[in-house]
Amino acid sequence: MEYKKFDSRYVVRLEKGEEVVASLTELCKKEGVQLASVEGLGAVDRLIAGVFDTQQKEFLANEFSGKLEILSLSGTITTLHGEVYPHLHIAVADETGRAFGGHLKEARVSATAEILLNAINGRVERLFSDEIGLNLLHFVEE
Repeated sequence: MEYKKFDSRYVVRLEKGEEVVASLTELCKKEGVQLASVEGLGAVDRLIAGVFDTQQKEFLANEFSGKLEILSLSGTITTLHGEVYPHLHIAVADETGRAFGGHLKEARVSATAEILLNAINGRVERLFSDEIGLNLLHFVEE
């Protein structure tokens, strides 16, 4: 991973074999980023993404592999128990143009990925909701 900071924004380049979620988490820990928006594109050859089943309150994962182009990578960086918490969604297309995606658990870069991380001065913590079954945004007093 290589990156450069411009004001409060980071331009990130991931290399072949790097994992997207882990790399962004590492960057945020290193740079002290606790709140940010994320957007990106690139190519991956393996990813785990899915949906949250609101009835069963569980994540349903799908694993995809092959020649996959990232159409959209977007999300937020917040904190959970004071630790970096990336919440990312991804849409990819295969070589036939078929698109799919969901909530991103992990994705391995196959060529490169270009990601913009827009750091925000502040912190938003996550708090688990028993009713929903997810870690929801919780606005804390600084």
